[in-house]
Amino acid sequence: MSNVITVGCDLHDRSMLLKTACGKNKAEQKSFLNDAENRLKMVNYLRQFAEKQQSKRIVFVYEASGLGYGLYDLLLDHDIECYVLSPTHLPKTPKSKRNKTDAKDAQMLFEQARGFVLAGNELPVVWTPPQRLRNDRELVRARLETGEASTQVKLKIFSMLKRFNQPLPDFFIKSRGWSKKFIAWLKHFAETTDATVSPVLLALITRFETLRAETTNLERHIRHLARTDRYKTAYQKLIKLRGVGLLTAMTFLTEIGDALRFSNRRQIAAYLGVIPSAHESGEANDRKGRITRQGPGRVRKVLCQASWTAVRLDPNVHQQWERIKGNGKKGGKKAIVAIMRKLAIRMWHIMLQCGTPEELVGSDRPHRGTATSAQAPQKGPPLSSSPSLQPQEACAG
Repeated sequence: MSNVITVGCDLHDRSMLLKTACGKNKAEQKSFLNDAENRLKMVNYLRQFAEKQQSKRIVFVYEASGLGYGLYDLLLDHDIECYVLSPTHLPKTPKSKRNKTDAKDAQMLFEQARGFVLAGNELPVVWTPPQRLRNDRELVRARLETGEASTQVKLKIFSMLKRFNQPLPDFFIKSRGWSKKFIAWLKHFAETTDATVSPVLLALITRFETLRAETTNLERHIRHLARTDRYKTAYQKLIKLRGVGLLTAMTFLTEIGDALRFSNRRQIAAYLGVIPSAHESGEANDRKGRITRQGPGRVRKVLCQASWTAVRLDPNVHQQWERIKGNGKKGGKKAIVAIMRKLAIRMWHIMLQCGTPEELVGSDRPHRGTATSAQAPQKGPPLSSSPSLQPQEACAG
């Protein structure tokens, strides 16, 4: 281990700052531009550095970011051991937040790598999805983003109507649907209102219609994705659960990816951030706070909407929600989190039963066996999957 090359990289849109050393030697600093040509130059630099030190192993670490996994793929293609680290699990202090530089960030990452190589410390590695799954995520995430943007436009239109004391028509109050009739009513109001306000409202209406067209187009492609061999079996079983529809099921499938990377239900709940945070020290050994909200927030959002739909439509789930809620004022929110957790675990079990296609298995899956404690019994009755009611889409835009 003494001649292993360890590299900590502070990665940015336009630059890469490296701290590199062999064994326990002092780290050398080197910077590169972040483009295709300079990434190859960096690889050559690392190879030459390793050859000079007579080392056959290079361990390279950097923080996960919006830049994706392109650098990770490149390094693996050149037989360089690479780890992408979770920013939320890296050591940070109040002093480091006040005095932050690229060099210090690279040094911190370098020390994480060297501790892993020399002392066997664990690295807070994020699971790296395969390229096929990354592409599938792009489609589903785009649909989620159009839904959020559409909701924001709706709220802006409502706010404008309120500011001008314009009541909503009775037919909309009854249905709450953004139908062609309601859009025509909005356009008529916009054309008859003040000349300086009219173009603003018409622009919002046009933006909403554009987003709705984009949503329809993206949902058509997502339905096609759901019918592919890699998702078809699990998708058809997931939408039988009360409250789970196209977008909820496909968001869960694409964000989780390989179900076998979680060994038990506690790990999947922790990953999704639906477990209570802990504030325990000394004699205070049973202090729990709000949920951690770790992991992908988009999954929690669709789970929340699916859970509320299940509470509304399924008597068994509604009974569970009432029992957990009790008489407390804030019991409803705590109860819906419990329903979310149950639903997430149920969906994860379905993914396990259906198996994960090889094209969705990451290169760094921790194990390929069966999760031994995955089928641990749950408290309370299971969430209903009876087909007596039609599955409802929980995340309509």
